[in-house]
Amino acid sequence: MNIIDTKKSISLSEVNRSVAIPKNIGMVKRLFAFAGPAYLISVGYMDPGNWATDLEGGARFGYQLIWVLLMSNAMAVLLQTLAARMGIVTGRDLAQACRENYPKPVAYTLWLLCEIAIAACDLAEVLGTAIGLNLLFHIPLLYGVILTGVDTMLFLVIQHYGIRKMEAFILALIATIGICFAVEMVFAQPVWSEVVTGFVPRLSQKSLYVAIGILGATVMPHNLYLHSALVQTRAIDATEAGKRQACKYNFFDTAIALNAAFFVNAAILILSASVFYKNGILVTEIKQAHELLAPLLGTTFAGVLFAVALLSAGQSSTLTGTLAGQIVMEGFLQFRIRPWLRRLITRLIAIIPAVIVIGLKGEHGSYTLLILSQVILSLQLPFAVIPLIQMTGDKTLMGSFTNPLWVKILSWMTAGVIIALNAWLLFGTVEEWIVGAGANAFWLWVTIVPLTVVLFLLLIYISLPKAWRLRRKEMAEIIPMYDLSPKTYHRIGVAVDHTATDARVLAHARTLAQQHHAEMILFHIVEGVSVQLFGRDADDREARSDETFLHEITRQLQGAGMNVKHVLGYGRVAQELVRLSEENHVDILVMGGHRHTGFGDVIFGTSVSKVRHKLAIPVLVV
Repeated sequence: MNIIDTKKSISLSEVNRSVAIPKNIGMVKRLFAFAGPAYLISVGYMDPGNWATDLEGGARFGYQLIWVLLMSNAMAVLLQTLAARMGIVTGRDLAQACRENYPKPVAYTLWLLCEIAIAACDLAEVLGTAIGLNLLFHIPLLYGVILTGVDTMLFLVIQHYGIRKMEAFILALIATIGICFAVEMVFAQPVWSEVVTGFVPRLSQKSLYVAIGILGATVMPHNLYLHSALVQTRAIDATEAGKRQACKYNFFDTAIALNAAFFVNAAILILSASVFYKNGILVTEIKQAHELLAPLLGTTFAGVLFAVALLSAGQSSTLTGTLAGQIVMEGFLQFRIRPWLRRLITRLIAIIPAVIVIGLKGEHGSYTLLILSQVILSLQLPFAVIPLIQMTGDKTLMGSFTNPLWVKILSWMTAGVIIALNAWLLFGTVEEWIVGAGANAFWLWVTIVPLTVVLFLLLIYISLPKAWRLRRKEMAEIIPMYDLSPKTYHRIGVAVDHTATDARVLAHARTLAQQHHAEMILFHIVEGVSVQLFGRDADDREARSDETFLHEITRQLQGAGMNVKHVLGYGRVAQELVRLSEENHVDILVMGGHRHTGFGDVIFGTSVSKVRHKLAIPVLVV
């Protein structure tokens, strides 16, 4: 893990500008070249959390909440378009922009809120995948949750083949989900005239909680951070014309991908309304929906399609949280850890509460947890939306790409709707908790209420115009004064391992020794079973052979006029090389690099990296 230089950091550096945009091609081919980022985003709009809210919305209120899906989708298209424009124009993702434009306490708070949202999203993916495994293969839900830890490596395997392969993989899963629900619609035979009435806005106190859950599940806060980074995978021209072209084609990409996600969400809600609401059945969990589909629709194929689509949704959306977590941590904190470790941490944060809830409340608790995860996403949404609107409306950042007045009005109207719905839900929920707590309400007054006030004040602060806010203190650029005087080596350590690499290692070490008139100290580590047990007391054939080998090399170098001695070590190579280097006070260590990678590292070990990290002297790897 390491700290990243702010000025040199770029979003998703391993794939940044890795996709070439061919010139002199037609509009359709150019559209395909830009297509991809929005499809990675769209999987977050059809993840298992959406299924929970859409199923409950359809089963409880019929077609009444379709308008919420449509409104949420329109908001998503607008906000994701702004996120894409920001990444293209500024070359910064939303997390980086927040870090650079807000004081540290505000930026760190926004980071923490975003991490909570990512954990909530990953919780939905864990539960959805586990439920899908249970429906298809009858794996108990608790074991399924634990098994989801394995797919933490799926992302890394796919990413290894490049961003375009990842986009193709996601598109295949999206197509699977779409086909499954297209067939489900044929089985369900909804009354389309009643479906149309669902686009008329209406809301009640009873439907508010589910409506906000749908909003949180549809307009995903961390997707705004993700999209602003993913668009930078295209190697566009850095000119104004090149950026305008990229903005245009990314808008098409966003509109197509998110409307496909709207079709999936609408299909889930319509299926639930047509099958469950019509028969007076209240669905309280995804598994129940699966079990009832076959008898109600008269075919077991409907249940299989439902389970396949759910598993595809869980696996595709699991990639979103991985990338978003990486972008958020690197952007806000300028801190990078290995992707597999970041993925593992995120997944463990999701698995632990899922295991606890399922263990205590059984499978029914998983559905409640899914709904709650989406409400958490919705509550975090304003803290991502408002900075995005502020940044894209800032002429000093966006230049000629600054949001025009009509976009600013639409954007702030969208933010207003999101904030109003969330405030309605939050105050109603806190009031309900206080009334229900009775004598224990005091603890809510000293914990939840102050926290709510702090978040409300933070929301007001980030909503203020830039000129009214405290500015982030910029560190004056310091030009470092490096010590560039020549270095002199007196003792040069040389690691020889009795392989073909030794010749090159010794040649480089001898050159250094002659230039610096230095002493060469040859190190060789004796390995083997007896050495592991008895150390330097071992007197087996391998130890004697290694002693003879090292003595012969020393004799040859001394004959050539070099000042040389040799030392044998016993046991673990990296540990012994570090010990011998320190005991003999060498100024530099010369060693050969192994040529294996990946699985070979697991089998044969990686001595070079271990030695480099533990020694304070230079290590020359040949």
